[in-house]
Amino acid sequence: MSRYLVIGTCGSGKTTFAHRLGKRLGIPHVELDALHWEPGWTEAPPEVFRARVDASTAGERWVVDGNYGVVRDLLWPRATTVIWLDYAFPRVAARLWARTLRRALKRETLWAGNRESLRKSFCSRDSILLWQLQTYWRRRRDYPRLLAQPDYAHLVLERVGSPREAEQLLERLGAQRGLTASQT
Repeated sequence: MSRYLVIGTCGSGKTTFAHRLGKRLGIPHVELDALHWEPGWTEAPPEVFRARVDASTAGERWVVDGNYGVVRDLLWPRATTVIWLDYAFPRVAARLWARTLRRALKRETLWAGNRESLRKSFCSRDSILLWQLQTYWRRRRDYPRLLAQPDYAHLVLERVGSPREAEQLLERLGAQRGLTASQT
């Protein structure tokens, strides 16, 4: 049984890492944002989101990325490993700015047909950049406390402090399956 949770602040590369890990291990990758967002940047009702997450993680093996507290009770007790991408703020801020600009300028389609815009990203209370500022330090404070709870004592924690460490972890986990980094 291999059930991985990839957590971290927005801009840390959770989805990219989780996708690569799932591919490397040959197990499904579940992106919580894809289950959460409806067209027009509308949030799925909690009961709908929870049902989607429950159905998507019914198997014995998966990699899930995301930080949604509303489904923590579904995921954390069933997970075997938490991979926390815990990068320094300047790194994740730079990554998020670059990603946000790229998505807005290229009009990349995201979940449920949504697109980021320069206006929403830089001039809105719903800005992903503002969200990062509001959640970065809170996650760094709250995750150790959550992970120390007896209910989560079964979890193996991989706290990753840099992209280099993330690559090393992918290499190590892939080696357990007999793959090299060039194969992901």
